[in-house]
Amino acid sequence: MNQHSVINVVDDDPAVAQAISVVSRSLGYRVAVYRSAEDFLYGHDPNQPGCILLDVKMPGMSGLELQRMLCDAGVTLPIIMMSGHGDIPMAVEAMSSGAVTFLEKPFRMKMLAEQIARAIEIDDARREERERCQDARARMDQLTDKERVVLEEIVHGLTNKQIAEKLGLSIRAIEDRRSRVMRKLGTNSIIELIELVKHVPPNQSFSP
Repeated sequence: MNQHSVINVVDDDPAVAQAISVVSRSLGYRVAVYRSAEDFLYGHDPNQPGCILLDVKMPGMSGLELQRMLCDAGVTLPIIMMSGHGDIPMAVEAMSSGAVTFLEKPFRMKMLAEQIARAIEIDDARREERERCQDARARMDQLTDKERVVLEEIVHGLTNKQIAEKLGLSIRAIEDRRSRVMRKLGTNSIIELIELVKHVPPNQSFSP
């Protein structure tokens, strides 16, 4: 559990916000309450770990509109959508847009606690993955273009001899480049190398 996580409650119903706050604090989390989607947009910190408990129908911007806006902005905080007037199309839209779950009010406190804990686990996992991707990108940026070519062939399963033949180089040259790749990336085996490459975002090719 991330003790720095904040449970962001976006709901214009004070009673609901209070109930969620009590449950969240009992789990050891801090709570930030917003009475509208607009208040949340102006007041939240997108870099703060946590999750969002978001009411669907509020004065002004709806919860679904806020969800779409956050998605477009690249905000990845897990969202638990809530509604006292829930229906199937609303739930389908919320879930298809990435909501962790859809809770109909009134909800049981045990169920709420379970979903909050699950949302925080998802947020922790996403942040850890982003850190791994950033680390992988930083390591990959150290490679020269020639080293990237060799890395790509290694990841594709080619041996030093096969790479040498494909690139028209000596086996010794490939061995040297392979050694530099392993050293710069901080890996000690092909398995570690492949695992690191897996964390490079798909839109960032490591081939020249």
